[in-house]
This record gives sequence, C-alpha cells and structure tokens, in this order.
Amino acid sequence: MFADYHVHTAFSDDSVYPMEDVVKDAIAMGMDELCFTDHVDYGIKDDWDSGQPIRYLNGQPIVNVDYPRYIAEIQHMQRAYGDRIGIRMGLEFGMQVHTIPRYEALFRRFAFDFIILSIHQVDDREFWTQDFQQGRTQQEYNERYYDEMLKLVKQYKNYSVLGHIDMIVRYDKAGVYPFEKIRPLMEEILKTVISDGKGIELNTSCHRYGLKDTTPSVEILKLYRSLGGEIITIGSDSHAPAHLGAYITEGKALLRELGFRRFCTCDKMKFIFHSL
Repeated sequence: MFADYHVHTAFSDDSVYPMEDVVKDAIAMGMDELCFTDHVDYGIKDDWDSGQPIRYLNGQPIVNVDYPRYIAEIQHMQRAYGDRIGIRMGLEFGMQVHTIPRYEALFRRFAFDFIILSIHQVDDREFWTQDFQQGRTQQEYNERYYDEMLKLVKQYKNYSVLGHIDMIVRYDKAGVYPFEKIRPLMEEILKTVISDGKGIELNTSCHRYGLKDTTPSVEILKLYRSLGGEIITIGSDSHAPAHLGAYITEGKALLRELGFRRFCTCDKMKFIFHSL
C-alpha cells in the first residue's frame, strides 16, 4: 500500500497546488491512496464566511479552508478518479487550547475520514516567524509547546493522529533541545494518545527541511513503540509537486527497523492497518 496521508492543495493558504493536479500526479507515481489535509488554524486565521475582513500577506489571503468548495472538489475527485486511486477527506487542525470550541463545532459540521491534530502556534504566536520563541529561553518555549500539546490531547478527542509532534525543532534557532528534558511530558502525551485509541504520524518533510533527525525524532518513535503505540500514519506534508509522496518508502523502512510491523490509513475516522 503506497499512501500519502498529509497532503495540502491550493485550498491551504500556503500552497498553490491544484487538487486535480495532485490526484493526477499521485496516480502517475502509482499511489494507491491519498488523504487531503488542508489547513485550519483558528486563532490566527478566520474562515472565508466569518464575516471578518480577510487579511493578506504578500498578496495572498490568510484564511482557513473554504469548506463547502473543498468538500465539493474532493467529492468531484472521488467520482472522477476513484476507480484509479483512493481519495480521503481530511483536515489538519492547527489547534490551541483556547480554540477547542471552534474545532468541536467544525468537526460536527462535516463527515471527515481523517483529522491531523497539529500545533503551529501557541498563544496566537507562530513558530516560523519566531514570534513565539521571542522573549523566551529555549527551555521555556520548548516546555510551553509540549505543555500545550499535553493539554490538547487531554481535552480534545475528535482527531486521528498527532501531526509532526516535535515540529518546534524545525524553527529552533538554538538547536535541538535535549530529548531527556522533554521526555516526561512526551511520555504523558503519548500515553494519553494511546489510551484514547489515537495515533501519531511519521512526517517525511524532515528531509526537505534539512533536519538531522526524523519528524518525530527516532527517540520519540522508540518511546511510542515501547509504550505500546501501534497506530501510525505516514505523510509527506506535501505543498508542491516535488513534495508529493516523497520519502514514504524510506519512512516505511525506518519504521520496520524500529520494530513497527504495520501502518495505518483511515476511513470515516476508523483506522485500517496495512503491513509495512
């Protein structure tokens, strides 16, 4: 099974990759299944139909997915290409604790196959701009990030997997914060995920970001497995043609080396296991 379970399109404000092109490219590379997971980031972005003025950055609207158009386009892709590739409907929830009620309402509106719970900002301050890190020590911003994650998994349950768990590493100018210092928090996070019947993802974008470790790190993957974690999806975090399906095969090989035997896809929020 060749599947990519973290795929963005032009419905995300950081991509211009048309959905139909994604589908055609996936078919051309022999992919069996893909799941669209475009961005929703309440707290820093509004919905198209919120009634609030749309903000722009470099001429591009800073806005969440246009849900009716997004769903209609996915359904069109399923009708047009469903005999050649499995197409699932998901979203990436860029969550913060104070935004939980908005995501609860969104989840109830539509019938999703798959939801990635990610953290892209805390206190409405983004990582990639360094707004979140500014004024904090490396210890402070790392602990605050993982503390937010722990609070989220304890309070919010309508998701499938935790996305790019240690993404803060990608934007940490001070280097990689020692794993042992975040291990107690990470262990509590993963125990909660496992007890709730949720999973994590292996996000292969670590290669294009030039990271020295995987996302999440090998240490986190080992800890997850040692705690009994079995539910894991694999996604490229694709935003452009060169990203789609990238390093999925290598990701499977790594998981086998670490002792995993299966990975997952999802249908109507139910996990389907496949041999690695």
